Amino acid sequence: MTPDSSDDGRGVAIVAFAQTRHRADSAEVSEVEMLIPVLEDVLGQVGLKAGEIDFTCSGSSDYLAGRAFSFTMALDGVGAWPPIAESHVEMDGAWALYEAWVKLLTGDAETALVYSYGKSSPGRVRDVMTRQLDPYYLAPLWPDAVSLAALQAQALIDAGETDERALAGVASRSRAAAADNPYAQLRGGSDDPGQLLGGDYLVQPLRRHDVPPVGDGAAAVVLAAGDTARRLCPRPAWIRGMDHRIEAHSLGVRDLTDSPSTRLAAERAGAFERPVDTAELHAPFTSQEVVLRKALWLDDSVDVNPSGGALAANPVMAAGLIRLGEAAARIHRGASDRALGHATSGPCLQQNLVAVLEGDPA
Repeated sequence: MTPDSSDDGRGVAIVAFAQTRHRADSAEVSEVEMLIPVLEDVLGQVGLKAGEIDFTCSGSSDYLAGRAFSFTMALDGVGAWPPIAESHVEMDGAWALYEAWVKLLTGDAETALVYSYGKSSPGRVRDVMTRQLDPYYLAPLWPDAVSLAALQAQALIDAGETDERALAGVASRSRAAAADNPYAQLRGGSDDPGQLLGGDYLVQPLRRHDVPPVGDGAAAVVLAAGDTARRLCPRPAWIRGMDHRIEAHSLGVRDLTDSPSTRLAAERAGAFERPVDTAELHAPFTSQEVVLRKALWLDDSVDVNPSGGALAANPVMAAGLIRLGEAAARIHRGASDRALGHATSGPCLQQNLVAVLEGDPA
């Protein structure tokens, strides 16, 4: 949805973004210890303390943590005394950002802290994520996320929309872009897709380079409304529109070569009103970038995933929030004027969120 375009000057913007240096394993620290430096960083950027934030919202998954209500422990990193206004979503942090955005639009708050985190290293994330599937027909078969993504990739190849060399090109471009990203887990690599094609298949037609790294990480953003945003940030990333939609739960009734939910979310967010110059797409698999580019009508004039995207670092439950944060950060530093941020959750791009961000004219 897009906010009311009244003349009161009240908009909502991302004014700060911070993330961890994503790693394959962070066994030596707890979720709270992983979060604290990120929270201190993002609040320090705007000169606020946790007690000065009006609303706090987080995103995480108890399945990854292996215990119920694990997010309550993470609140130790924020500090819940004196009492704070707080909420949580069992989703990627991008959906926590959506909740906070709506809260600020209503005028119930002027500032919000949004954070998310995920530690995939303690278990086998390919198995854990099967718990998202239909519990009667799909989950008992235990098809893991990589196998389902391989079905989607093969559907694209059979439809003539891509091939294995083109998918290797997506991977090489993403890792080359991540070479300048100090937070990425995988940085740099061969610019020649042909070299990547020499690797073994994980699940045909997907090779190692087509699949995101398993790793741990956290991210946080600060939102602010109206004049508060202008006071806290020299160039706020204004959220001009944001929407999220979902596909049918059953994979058998979906066209895996397309993402109508992404297209609808983008339309409702206003993404097609004017061209964007940057797009941070949450595409954990190379084949999913092909689907998203088509759904969002992105051509070669758009800088797609200049951070390296989820193929360079994919902390589950934080990777989507990072896409919105990376898009906002480019606006903050003047590298972008109008950017699109996308987040996904579930198998084969089942749930999709799109946000349109803009900076003030120079």
